[in-house]
Amino acid sequence: MAADATYEVVWPRSPKTSELAPLASRYGDLEGKKIAFLWDYLFRGDEIFPILEAELKARYPGIEFVGYETFGSTHGDQEHEILANLPENIRKFGIDAVVSGMGC
Repeated sequence: MAADATYEVVWPRSPKTSELAPLASRYGDLEGKKIAFLWDYLFRGDEIFPILEAELKARYPGIEFVGYETFGSTHGDQEHEILANLPENIRKFGIDAVVSGMGC
């Protein structure tokens, strides 16, 4: 290998295929809101969601929750059906916001 050798360099990232979309507006207060939990059943959601629910209820006593069990796992053999039905289920249950937990 010569000290004056030239090598081609390839950028390891792929080209951008989509533009960034603006974020949805955030609620200033969760009092009286209904929150859905979604989970892929892979990592500790069964431990984390009860803690999150208790802490949010302490801060916002009027908050309501729809548990991840209502929707099913967002990962696995039924994920396509569950995700396809999600918009209708959000309307059906009157959901204001979603917390989605995913394991690694």
